[in-house]
Amino acid sequence: MSAEARAEPQGDGGHAGHHSTLRGIVLKIVSVAVFVGMQTCIKAAGDVPAGQIVFFRSFFAIFPIIAFLASKRQLATAFATKRPFNHVARGIVGVGAMGLGFFALTRLPLPEAITLNYAQPLLVVVFSSIFLGEAIRVYRWSAVAIGLVGVLLISWPKLTLLRSGAALGDQEVLGVIAAFAAAAISAIAMLLVRNLVQTEKTATIVLWFSSTASVLSLLTLPFGWQPLTPVQAALLVVAGFCGGLGQILMTAAYR
Repeated sequence: MSAEARAEPQGDGGHAGHHSTLRGIVLKIVSVAVFVGMQTCIKAAGDVPAGQIVFFRSFFAIFPIIAFLASKRQLATAFATKRPFNHVARGIVGVGAMGLGFFALTRLPLPEAITLNYAQPLLVVVFSSIFLGEAIRVYRWSAVAIGLVGVLLISWPKLTLLRSGAALGDQEVLGVIAAFAAAAISAIAMLLVRNLVQTEKTATIVLWFSSTASVLSLLTLPFGWQPLTPVQAALLVVAGFCGGLGQILMTAAYR
């Protein structure tokens, strides 16, 4: 719960909680729209190594974060934290999820890659119950089950032998596996974010993540980055800006 919500008078607690929940929902929806724009730019950039995409997505995400911090006059204390190891752990998990997600994005059609990613918020609910012990009511479990079935129903005609009797190619199989793995790892990253927001500012969490991810992605440089055309570079830079904005919105939503 945010400090603002805790500061609400007890008599108005229900109204404050309802307002906070609605605001979180709106922020999450907007963040999803921004992330879809990011994924579209990455897909349009063509076949680029996943580690190289992670670098562009992370490094250029720092600029909108800095602008956000400057607007709130928090730039001087942006990196201040008492939980650096938690931030690094969140960064490592997040980079793993991003790398797998971008790999899937370069191996699958955009609609299929995005559809498979819809499993992530559903898995957040499951993992919240398992790892955090949160009480999940029956209607929410039902919604999760229906959502997962929906992901399979939407994906099945595109990802199986039902599509004109054609089998998946090796790259598509790897893409599907990577997409599901990315959704699961990303759900774990969201739990780490939810833990961090209890004590850390939104912009601090996002800035630490983008910085950590930028450094970690450079470790993939020896494994074959490729020269980019001006159009590819521009698309990946825009993807990075969208990633930073989406990260701020998503972190605020989970708060």
